[in-house]
Amino acid sequence: MATYRDSKCRLCRREGAKLFLKGDRCYSGKCAFEKRPVAPGAHGASRKKVSEYGLQLREKQKTKRIYGVQEGQFRKYYEMADRMKGITGENMLSLLERRLDNVIYRMGIGVSRAQARQLVNHAHFSVNGRTVNVPSYIVKAGDVIAVKENRKKDKYFEQIKTMKVGNMPKWLEFDPEKLEGKVLALPVREDIDSQIAEHMIVELYSK
Repeated sequence: MATYRDSKCRLCRREGAKLFLKGDRCYSGKCAFEKRPVAPGAHGASRKKVSEYGLQLREKQKTKRIYGVQEGQFRKYYEMADRMKGITGENMLSLLERRLDNVIYRMGIGVSRAQARQLVNHAHFSVNGRTVNVPSYIVKAGDVIAVKENRKKDKYFEQIKTMKVGNMPKWLEFDPEKLEGKVLALPVREDIDSQIAEHMIVELYSK
């Protein structure tokens, strides 16, 4: 999947679900999917029977778009998950959740995964005291993620210090004052609130 540069709201409409790609806008009345929850294009509103393969493909595309990964990366996560003990689909989602950009988003530092990815790319964070600027970096239980000392006085992070911690996943913790968080445990399926039918993706790749 090449880098997508068109309207992100079209992706939600194409997948028939809110993917929360634009931060606060997705929770407001300006959300395009709320206004017109049909696929984009002249024939988007027409009903078409979708094959089993089509449903599996759409589930894969939806998941890739939620986490902002390309096909090669996504296939790699599936292959890694398939080699791990346990259920392949749940392992794959756990790996996606443990991406550093997703962890920054889940901690509330970034309003969207795209913004979190940009913050990581710009080397704003350290993991266990070492600078990490790779969004796909996979965190482990016990890892400490912090805003680097020389970045803490940036206007953006000063605002983060005053925020209230919302619905933090139970596998993470974050202290806004210290601008520091920790991975308490590896995420399991019930910790992941995204509406994803991971078994359909496994069936697609298993063919």
